[in-house]
Amino acid sequence: MSKKRIVKDYENLPEEIVSRVKMEYPQGFADHLVSFTNKEGKKVSALPFETEEIYYLIRMTVNEARQLVSDDEDYDDDGNLRDDYVLDDFATDEAEGEDDDDADEPKSAFDDY
Repeated sequence: MSKKRIVKDYENLPEEIVSRVKMEYPQGFADHLVSFTNKEGKKVSALPFETEEIYYLIRMTVNEARQLVSDDEDYDDDGNLRDDYVLDDFATDEAEGEDDDDADEPKSAFDDY
């Protein structure tokens, strides 16, 4: 069975996923973005993030990625996750059941943008 694929903006992610993304990318997001051409022919960049059940592409530009880290007090002035940041114990449902019109099962996540 393939994973559910979701393309979503960072600000629309559930808080528990944001926390897990921070743990996955403790040195920030900008150096980890992937680029692709969406179905309208526009070049798009996104941060890949994978859970046990969902493959996310989190839409953001390099500048947005840098600004997110700069504005987030969980990151220090050098853009690194603070040593005292702790991932809260969240339910493991990974926000299943949330509404998302960007998700489709068998199609590529890149087609859903």
